[in-house]
Amino acid sequence: MRTVDDAMVLFLRFRFREDETAALALKSSKNEDVIRVRDRALADVETKRRLLDWVLTVPWDVEDKPRPLLERALVDGINGIPLMLRSSVAFTLLASYADDPDFLPEWKLIVSEAERATRNRSQESKVR
Repeated sequence: MRTVDDAMVLFLRFRFREDETAALALKSSKNEDVIRVRDRALADVETKRRLLDWVLTVPWDVEDKPRPLLERALVDGINGIPLMLRSSVAFTLLASYADDPDFLPEWKLIVSEAERATRNRSQESKVR
């Protein structure tokens, strides 16, 4: 499986900004549904940004400060998730923009591969 490259990150960050701009363009109105959709879209963008940041974040240095045992174990667990596995999160985010004109054709194969791997893991967990 491949990992996330700079072009994918830039593409996603630009799409997130476009989504945020579109949501902010929805003016407040008396229609609560419009407000709810706008707020949901903004929350969605923020969640996508955080997920992408998680994929790209260099693991914390456990030695950077003294930590309680439980917190150290948690940090070790998060650090133990390799970039290759975290990349599938970015590929899933990328898949939601497959109809965008700037979506590169070679990304379709990566997205398809990630979706297939996710389906296989899901089926394996059902068998257990």
